[in-house]
Amino acid sequence: MTDSAGHKSRFEQPSRVERIVDTLKRDWQLYLMLAPLVIWLLLFLYKPMYGLQVAFKDYSIFRGVANSPWIGFEHFETLFGNDQFLRALRNTVIISFWTLLIGFPVPILLALMFNEIINHTFKKWTQTIVYLPHFISSVIIAGIVITAFSPSAGIVNTVIGWFGFEPVYFLTRAEWFRPIFIGTGIWQEAGFQSIVYLAAIAGVSPTLYESAVVDGASRWQMMWKITIPSIMPTIIIMLIIRIGNILEVSFEMIILLYQPATYETADVVNTFIYRQGIQAGQYDFAAAAGLFNAVIAFVLVISANALSRRYSNTSLW
Repeated sequence: MTDSAGHKSRFEQPSRVERIVDTLKRDWQLYLMLAPLVIWLLLFLYKPMYGLQVAFKDYSIFRGVANSPWIGFEHFETLFGNDQFLRALRNTVIISFWTLLIGFPVPILLALMFNEIINHTFKKWTQTIVYLPHFISSVIIAGIVITAFSPSAGIVNTVIGWFGFEPVYFLTRAEWFRPIFIGTGIWQEAGFQSIVYLAAIAGVSPTLYESAVVDGASRWQMMWKITIPSIMPTIIIMLIIRIGNILEVSFEMIILLYQPATYETADVVNTFIYRQGIQAGQYDFAAAAGLFNAVIAFVLVISANALSRRYSNTSLW
């Protein structure tokens, strides 16, 4: 309702558009600070999605995306009939499964152990040492691995030689690639990933521990009965994120470590896309493989989130 002067009655609720305008006027500084990130997202994450149609076209760089003819799902049919892609998909699933199974609990265990250290100086030094590999370039990490497993001067083969065994050419043996790659990844990232769980532990109410001490609980009992249940929502959220990235194996590290002799166990979807798209120039075929990878990741995130929301009441959305 409005009065004779055209003003709204104080009992009338503002419309949704009016509420949005009022919010923008009130918090315009915050939205101005948010604008660069939104622009970045639009330009570098959403605008490139226009190129996804390349996966459904007989793409030519001379014709461009718009003028290249449509061929439907022909690239996907070729993809699933390609032995190299099926091998890469199998290797990706195997590496990701073992990385998740072995590597996911390690940061949680590190956070729990750091939380139990009483000496603050020792705690800071150990945390720094464990976090450090994350900040080292993948090229340097690969160099360290190659040097450590060198058959002539590597520390691993040196130790093996002390026991009278012959040197092992680890990085040219397909059966050794996965253990080396998975172990290197855990060593490089576990410490840094533990920061999330340490932050969650820091948010646990101290009164819970004080009550447990009064009741005579040991440190071990407090960890199992208070700390782990309190950080369980964080663990579930991180698990959902990891499941969504299960097909995103560390592309750079594999490129630096693998070679044709280890393709049997080292070649993954991302390296297959790299060879087909960059080296072979089959951009449309590589786009089809990349789109398949993205769709599977999307389905995994949705499924993991739905299962988590149903059985634990914790989810991303």
